[in-house]
Amino acid sequence: MDELDTPVLDNHLHLDPERGRGMDAVRDFVRLGGTHLLVVNKPSWHLGVEPDEPEEFRQVFETTIEVVDEASSLLPGRAWPVLGVHPTLIGRLVDDRGFTPEAAAELMAGGLEVAAEFVAEGQALALKSGRPHYDAEPAIMDASNEVMKRAFELAVDLDCAVQLHTEGAEDLTEIAEWAEARGLDRTRVVKHYARGRLAGPVPSVMSEKDRLQVAADSDEPFLMETDFVDDPDRPGAVLGPKTVPRRVRWLLEEGHEEAVRRAHVETPALAYDIDTEATLGE
Repeated sequence: MDELDTPVLDNHLHLDPERGRGMDAVRDFVRLGGTHLLVVNKPSWHLGVEPDEPEEFRQVFETTIEVVDEASSLLPGRAWPVLGVHPTLIGRLVDDRGFTPEAAAELMAGGLEVAAEFVAEGQALALKSGRPHYDAEPAIMDASNEVMKRAFELAVDLDCAVQLHTEGAEDLTEIAEWAEARGLDRTRVVKHYARGRLAGPVPSVMSEKDRLQVAADSDEPFLMETDFVDDPDRPGAVLGPKTVPRRVRWLLEEGHEEAVRRAHVETPALAYDIDTEATLGE
């Protein structure tokens, strides 16, 4: 193991042990100094699930939990599942399957309620929701925003965080205000695939040097991620599993020890109430 003398958390990646690299990706992460993972369920259709009822999402979530258990056995720390409904499902439901936006939103919110059961039982750490990252017709965006608001309501009851997939932006204050209006502190709202600076939610910064430099130079909470998709049909997509530990080493070499602690110890505690130091060696 390439020791870095700090917890190293990848806040958002996917693992597919059947079609992708699966545990080999986890071994690469560990070999470079990685210690902790937040594993987000793959979009339901990538696992062959085209739901008509909320209960049909359960298979997706159970598969993810199994993957996380296996990953945890390989890590110096541990992995946690983040479960939810990918927001671009609404396009598949409306455009390909004839759902109205309202019916699609009802199904997706029901899927979130199934995911919430796993959080309530301690089998998952957080929820995943959001809205399309591309331009969509107003009815689609309105329905997606209602699904996201339902995720915030569930998170309040569960006392958990929500990871968001949204459009790229440096100001998502309105979304943070929607969460707070429902009783969820904005520090429990995490924007996946973020740039180095973000108003509103906590940014989970894509681990590219230019974005990380901006985040490190600030005094704001942030996390680091790869969004590794583990898809053999998209081998070069997004970032690989070695990236976060490599970028942590780079940040340390650049003198950003405080930023590394902020991203891998302080912000995980703030957003998710997890202790990445205490869970080393579990």
